[in-house]
Amino acid sequence: MSGNDRPIGVFDSGIGGLTVMHALMTRLPHESLVYFGDTARVPYGPKSPATVSRFAFENVDLLTTCDVKAVVVACNTATAHALGPLRERFELPIVGVIGPGARAAERKTASRRVGVIGTHGTVGSGAYQKALQTINGDLVVVARACPLFVPLAEEGMTDHPAARLIATDYLAPFKDDGIDTLILGCTHYPLLKAVIAATVGEGVTLIDSADETASEVAALLAERELARAAGEPAYRFLVSDLPDQFLKIGQRFLGREIGAVEVVSAGAV
Repeated sequence: MSGNDRPIGVFDSGIGGLTVMHALMTRLPHESLVYFGDTARVPYGPKSPATVSRFAFENVDLLTTCDVKAVVVACNTATAHALGPLRERFELPIVGVIGPGARAAERKTASRRVGVIGTHGTVGSGAYQKALQTINGDLVVVARACPLFVPLAEEGMTDHPAARLIATDYLAPFKDDGIDTLILGCTHYPLLKAVIAATVGEGVTLIDSADETASEVAALLAERELARAAGEPAYRFLVSDLPDQFLKIGQRFLGREIGAVEVVSAGAV
């Protein structure tokens, strides 16, 4: 397989990263993709930075056996704790989901007040806050954890009355913070975009890190002359456990059929 025909590797702690996979399919329709969901060890959020980093290294090791030409860390927690070390160890281009979302938010905000929602692990890491402050030290960043959005997305309850009640409880305080931009800092959250948008109001722009990450991957491939200009893509799905559950929920996340799901051993490479 020629260099440009090689697939892009994508990994996440489980299913949420399929929103990034979907964005990559849309933005890069000729690129083949290999997705690994570490469903045996999900969730990453409550685990220590050292453990998450170890899992991330093992996941990239696994993807390199698939002859990938680049890797997307489609997990906010893994990006927060392991992106730098991954780039130091591997020669492959590696893109995380935090930087693209932060850069897009800085471009969009007029009030210089940006909100971030994510899991406890991502919000607690301060990764988005640090990324935004590094880009522009004048930004005021308000971050809140919204952990119940994850099971709502996975259960398909994205337009359920419970989702609207929980969104109001989580997001209503942002109205007093004066934000005009809100980063969806978890890969599950794009599935709840309609409810989130209705709750925060028309004056707040939502930043979907999945879309922004796909755009940065496209730019990176073009810059390094790795883009595949034509051809039918191949998609491969790997998990470390529960393939039937992944298949059922994953097809809802992707909005399309997945087909075969392969089970591999996490950390076995």
